[in-house]
Amino acid sequence: MLAGLTAVITVRIAEPQFEGQTKEILGTPAARQIVSKVVAGELEKKLASAKKADKQQTSVLLEKIVSEMKSRISARQLKETQRRKNALENSSMLTKLVECRAKEVESSELFIVEGDSALGTAKLARSSDYQALLPIRGKILNVQKASVSDMLSNQECAALIQVIGAGTGRSFDVSAVRYGKVVLMTDADVDGAHIRTLLLTLFFRYMRPMIEEGRVFAAVPPLHRVEVVQPGSRPNDVRYTYSESELIALLAELETSGLRYKEPIQRYKGLGEMDADQLAETTMDPQRRSLRRIRVEDADAAEKAFDLLMGSVVAPRKDFIIEGSRALDKDRIDA
Repeated sequence: MLAGLTAVITVRIAEPQFEGQTKEILGTPAARQIVSKVVAGELEKKLASAKKADKQQTSVLLEKIVSEMKSRISARQLKETQRRKNALENSSMLTKLVECRAKEVESSELFIVEGDSALGTAKLARSSDYQALLPIRGKILNVQKASVSDMLSNQECAALIQVIGAGTGRSFDVSAVRYGKVVLMTDADVDGAHIRTLLLTLFFRYMRPMIEEGRVFAAVPPLHRVEVVQPGSRPNDVRYTYSESELIALLAELETSGLRYKEPIQRYKGLGEMDADQLAETTMDPQRRSLRRIRVEDADAAEKAFDLLMGSVVAPRKDFIIEGSRALDKDRIDA
């Protein structure tokens, strides 16, 4: 805004204080306030003057301000575009994308899975007609704390943004998204929940329209597999439970019915432990799976929640954890 403007001001004070060794900037607080007040007042008079010469100078000044503003915006957009382009083109994660054959966006699904282990099973469990897979390596960057440049230089974040294909932030174009659904398929444990939260933070911060349109989902994989022994020659029945309380209720029901089950009961620590048939049946088959749609009903409340849980200020988060620990059921802790 001040580009091209020059002012000569003479200030006389008894004991001046300067900033830096070169003594080019006057740092006396009292002088700074007085000079600022005087310059603002005189400049206001000049800009509001009704004299023809002053009006002409004011017009030239305003044109200069607008021109500088447009130049700054163009330079910032060019820098951001170039930075995004470089970050995305250099991503080696895209070689791991397992694409689907569907050309219709509405019917296609992108599953984000944890690592190569889950990817191998998911390849066999998916329907290649409309289900694509993208593996991520561990816990991605917490974008709530990171800058835009740090986010774009992160391999997993950059790969996911390019695969979605609609840009980021204010330039995000939801009509350009390449998949009808994005499903976060993480393990049913504490680490999986953390990875899911980090992914949701990325979507909320840089691809929010997808959440607002209800196109982001979390898969709900089972925790237990109970094989119920059937009498006679009938094949055994397989039951899946999704919580400890649901498992206890199922075992009580079986005992009441006089049915036996094979031991040990299988406890899934990760999706990679499932057979392809089991993963397809419980988590990927649209006819039998359960998905949790991620929505933002209250944007302000969601903003506060992400700032609290994922932001850089530690003290409020610590208070939140201590307060919430009182109501925590120890059986819910996956250890």
